[in-house]
Amino acid sequence: MSLAADLGVSPWHVFHQGTSRILGLSIGTIVVLTGLATLVLWIPLKQRPGLGTLMNALVIGPVVDITLNLLPESFESSTVQWVMMLGGIVVIGLGSGFYLGAGLGPGPRDGLMTGLAQKGISIRVARTIVEALALIVGILLGGTAGIGTLAFVVLIGPIIQFFLRFLEVPQGDKSQATVK
Repeated sequence: MSLAADLGVSPWHVFHQGTSRILGLSIGTIVVLTGLATLVLWIPLKQRPGLGTLMNALVIGPVVDITLNLLPESFESSTVQWVMMLGGIVVIGLGSGFYLGAGLGPGPRDGLMTGLAQKGISIRVARTIVEALALIVGILLGGTAGIGTLAFVVLIGPIIQFFLRFLEVPQGDKSQATVK
């Protein structure tokens, strides 16, 4: 939805876009490679991968490539664009709440957020930090951003934190971050 809105992609997608332009690989391939490489950043955060981590790292990239080929080129109505962009952010936040709340392991990028949360930073602030850093690096690599990108940076952390309050399943082991 956010991609179809054409108002600016997520910060990680800005990063993937810039990397894709440099390496000449598809966005989906870059998503997979970035996910796997990001796991190295988990080491100092003492994050542990789970089934959700593996599925996220390997499945999201091909789905992005397939979806990009199915989406319309653009929408005529700016109202539809804004609804799609904001709706996409909410859907990503809800989806993140579901899979993080299940405790099956965060996705590679989400593990940075949950790792920071385990260090005492709230989910919303941790996610905002991670997204802002991805955006800065993505722009430096030649990715493009828009108003939707800024909206994603500002909104996704609070939305995930909101949904996790309702969707987090209590875990016997404290390897997953709790909502603060």
